[in-house]
Amino acid sequence: MSTTITFADLGLADPLMRAIADAGYTIPTPIQAQAIPRVLAGGDLLAAAQTGTGKTAGFTLPILHMLLAKPLEVRKAGRPRVLILTPTRELTAQVEESVKTYGCHTKISSMVIFGGVNINPQISALRKPIDILVATPGRLLDHCQQRTVNLSGIEILVLDEADRMLDMGFIRDIRKILALMPRQRQNLLFSATFSDEIRELSKSVLSNATEVSVAARNTTAERVDQTVYLVDQAHKRDILSHIISESGWHQVLVFTRTKHGANRLAEKLVKDGLSASAIHGNKSQAARTRALDDFKKGKVAVLVATDIAARGLDIDQLPQVVNFELPNIPEDYVHRIGRTGRAGAAGSAISLVDSSEIKYLKAIERIIKKTIPQLPAPTGWTASPPSPHGADDEARAEGRRDGQRRPQQRSARPGGAVRSGTGTGARTSTRTGAPSGSTPRSATGDQANRPRRPALFNK
Repeated sequence: MSTTITFADLGLADPLMRAIADAGYTIPTPIQAQAIPRVLAGGDLLAAAQTGTGKTAGFTLPILHMLLAKPLEVRKAGRPRVLILTPTRELTAQVEESVKTYGCHTKISSMVIFGGVNINPQISALRKPIDILVATPGRLLDHCQQRTVNLSGIEILVLDEADRMLDMGFIRDIRKILALMPRQRQNLLFSATFSDEIRELSKSVLSNATEVSVAARNTTAERVDQTVYLVDQAHKRDILSHIISESGWHQVLVFTRTKHGANRLAEKLVKDGLSASAIHGNKSQAARTRALDDFKKGKVAVLVATDIAARGLDIDQLPQVVNFELPNIPEDYVHRIGRTGRAGAAGSAISLVDSSEIKYLKAIERIIKKTIPQLPAPTGWTASPPSPHGADDEARAEGRRDGQRRPQQRSARPGGAVRSGTGTGARTSTRTGAPSGSTPRSATGDQANRPRRPALFNK
């Protein structure tokens, strides 16, 4: 569909067309070509789209168009006209960046609110008229309880990455937020899959909704080369360090199952002379933003992340993703490797799989309907001295504990509310006693740009 339709065919307002041209786009992606006309028609929409498909512009562009059709004088302080709910801090920032990019030639105002940062600057910003509010559920409820935001004027509600919000235990918060909005509104629900839980949620949110889907359920990016290395858990850190050094990777996103594991892996890589940082829910927002910016700019070659922290990360032409540990939820594997192979670019995803993770591998292969090639562990690496504290056993045990629960406690949610209303998000690690907002010391930026690179990454 996108091969025969241009943005000019969609009837978007001139200021939006100028912004689209500024960004260098002429052809909408499939989800944009299908979603934009349906949103402009005014009805509710249930859309399935994997990460990296351009879905954010699929709702921000038509929303901006509809807001432009109404006088700005209707705006009131702290009373947004559009609410976009997202599961994580990073995704809120990404969505508002899209709003600002496409609304740059308009006077439409927007802002983000999320937890983990001081609430007072958000309260000050909400004293001004606002059109579009992008928020995480927990912090939004904080503002509602303090009456610093009024949802009675919401004309359009967007639930972005609704499947992840359900995974993170936001359903109660979502229902509380729904009760604070007018019944007459347009609802847009975007999800990676049409699971039974999403279907159930849509019944309570949407009315006579149309559906669009741009990919078969749980398909993975076709241009991503997937490989499994059979690796003993105790040797994973040494082997990964060896692979990165020998390959000369300049930008690699590594997924771990736990926050503690992310910290320890980043520290190990830095010790081995690689530039690395970790991001997860216990990091302060400032630390997470700094680490991500350094990664995008090439100052940091390796970004180690948990699934929740990485949700919504938008990194152009990311060449390499590594699963240091397989996720215990098969759909999370799809989200992980979807970070690479975007916009027609080639990408590669490797997974380091211990014998205890074979059950996770089989579940992933069932859901993606393909067998991932398996290779023996790489050779030539040097083992680190054994830890006197049995750290590898601890990491393995922590992985098992984490695999038995989903992150549904309010205290563990990125973007969740700071109930005191004045928290800064500077929590302390219960395992190390160190401030969780701190990042591992990085090697010089020269390490992030080694001249030797595999042919896969050569332009």
